[in-house]
Amino acid sequence: MSSCCSPDRDDKPTVPHDAKTDESASVLEALASLATGELQLVGLNGGTFLMGSQAPDAYVEDSEGPVRETTVAPFAIAATTVTNAEFAAFVVNTGHVTDAELHGDSLVFAGLLSDQLRATTPAVQAAPWWRQTPGATWLYPAGDDVSVLAKPDHPVTHVSQRDAMAYAQWAGVRLLTEAEWEFAARGGLQQQPFPWGSVREPDGVARMNTFPGEFPDRPGAPVGTVSASAFEPNAYGLHNMTGNVWEWTSSWFTGDQHAAALRGGSYMCHSSYCRRYRTSARSSATPDTSLGHTGLRIGLSR
Repeated sequence: MSSCCSPDRDDKPTVPHDAKTDESASVLEALASLATGELQLVGLNGGTFLMGSQAPDAYVEDSEGPVRETTVAPFAIAATTVTNAEFAAFVVNTGHVTDAELHGDSLVFAGLLSDQLRATTPAVQAAPWWRQTPGATWLYPAGDDVSVLAKPDHPVTHVSQRDAMAYAQWAGVRLLTEAEWEFAARGGLQQQPFPWGSVREPDGVARMNTFPGEFPDRPGAPVGTVSASAFEPNAYGLHNMTGNVWEWTSSWFTGDQHAAALRGGSYMCHSSYCRRYRTSARSSATPDTSLGHTGLRIGLSR
């Protein structure tokens, strides 16, 4: 099942992975040096909560409902998504090659591309604002020569679920289940659409990073990621549980074990086409799919 929020990769790796250039290697080393090396997790006691939603904004086709009582065991969760600097440290340490690098391309929002790439990259048929962009990777997210070195504290993107699991294994942690993720995102609130309550923008102030202006061609402000610790955390001390980037989980979207579940929404969510910036909202992609608005958050059993 593919979504306009997160279209699946539908090809096989055809472009051999080239060795990183000297310039890329130096960027990678510089970025990795900015990682703190500290694994900071928030311990949660777990418990029983009402998972899912049947509110008017919920997507029936995404199986957000029915609302059901769900119990999770105690676990720990990172306060933020994994950052570019943290992922760089992983790559330097392991030599990991991401799925985007193996395939030779990744999916990028058209509004973030250079004029040349916007004119030459193929659009995803069901969602033409997505472009299959040669050279787009976590280190060079728009497929050009602009790296993420200036954004070490932003969430890493263009990582597949397989990349996310490789990072987690290296760090000695794991991805969260959907139930754990939603329990944490709600911050102790029952059946509220946002980590802070029922109103999207209390007092007219944004509490998450979503698409500004009119989607997709008339943004009223810059589009893209913000710092992984931007905006106030929820009651559990967790930042950006909605908006900014979708987060891979370890759960399958449906029972056929074809596509993995993504949670949280992203900077591309907009009420005119995608209200998936809510605590119960879901999306999916195949485990090898990489996108410019998808990252990861790690956790650990207690």
